[in-house]
Amino acid sequence: MEELSFRQVLEKNQFAITAELGPPKGTDVSRMLAHADRLRGRVHGINVTDNQSSVMRLGSLAACHLLKERGFDPVFQITCRDRNRLALQSDLLSASVLGIRNVLVLTGDHPGAGDHPQAKAVYDLDSTQLLQVIDRLNHGRDISTRFMGKALPNSTALTGGTDLFPGAVVNPEANPLEPQVWRFSQKVAAGARFFQTQAVYDLKRFEEFMSYARELGAKILAGILVVRSAAAVRYINKNVPGVTVPDWVIKELESSPDPLEAGIRIAGRQIREFKGLCAGVHIMAIGLEDKIPAVLDEAGI
Repeated sequence: MEELSFRQVLEKNQFAITAELGPPKGTDVSRMLAHADRLRGRVHGINVTDNQSSVMRLGSLAACHLLKERGFDPVFQITCRDRNRLALQSDLLSASVLGIRNVLVLTGDHPGAGDHPQAKAVYDLDSTQLLQVIDRLNHGRDISTRFMGKALPNSTALTGGTDLFPGAVVNPEANPLEPQVWRFSQKVAAGARFFQTQAVYDLKRFEEFMSYARELGAKILAGILVVRSAAAVRYINKNVPGVTVPDWVIKELESSPDPLEAGIRIAGRQIREFKGLCAGVHIMAIGLEDKIPAVLDEAGI
């Protein structure tokens, strides 16, 4: 694999591959880094989740810094759920100082879905507004409106701006699709340079979505979900917001003597199918990160 950054791969219209890693629920990062090492030279970016599904874990920024130190090109996930505008801007400046350029902006699942359901959600900004914030920071300004009690005619100029490469998420299989497409167009207008999708299974609907996305010039990475069994799929369908794995996947898993091997085979086949349809793929192997190399093997990558 040619050594290009994630941003360069997309800007050169090459097929981009990213993989998702979840930081540990604690301070022992050895397993996460071992998973990353197995992806060296095989993916263009490693996306680090930010308290995914509202479950408290090591911060995405710290994990991205560790990956950056080891020569990877991380994608820093940042959600609006846990931070107000002060903390969001501060963390984005911190990411830039640490050399982290790729940022994936999410609104974030409500805390009620996670392991601290009593936590207060912030949502000071939504994901579209946060993309606008990144655009301001990239132009060397924050979003302040007052200072020392006085209204500011313009926001404050920073002592050094950022050079962040912002992305966002979209669900091409949302039902109804129209509100999702409207939010997608708003995110494009707000400066999103790339999009990761939820897991995609319906190629016909995805192709229809892509015809619209191409008109807006959006770079789309189709979501690939790696699953271990039919029981795991049923759990995902019941408990993971925004994800619906279809029955044909369950049937293929149940008919295989080795369901995990079947899950890897399905994911690899999907990657092959998405080549030529979109800008790349994003592999989500929650709890199965050690299987991502096998998925890439199955995909012929």
